[in-house]
Amino acid sequence: MGSSIKVRTSLRDDQATVRMIVRHPMHTGYEFDAEKEQLIPAHYIERLTVKHGETVVLDCDWSRAVSANPYLSFVFSGAKAGDMLKISWVDNLGESDEAVKELR
Repeated sequence: MGSSIKVRTSLRDDQATVRMIVRHPMHTGYEFDAEKEQLIPAHYIERLTVKHGETVVLDCDWSRAVSANPYLSFVFSGAKAGDMLKISWVDNLGESDEAVKELR
């Protein structure tokens, strides 16, 4: 299976626009599974971090209030073609994933 993180970037001058979607169920722990007649256990991303080189450009503390398969878009300065972005997340069950993307 590939990464759960899909990233697209664009550059204009020194401004980088980053758009990403993270495939994750983001279960709140309050959803009811009628088939099993029980609550679906909580399973959500707690922290998402984006680094440009060694500099953190985005650091999110999330909770169960974020929707499934969250979409994120942001812009940051100081980017140039060929720079690397590293996106990583960790969830409340200790699962994690990361992706590396070259800016273009």
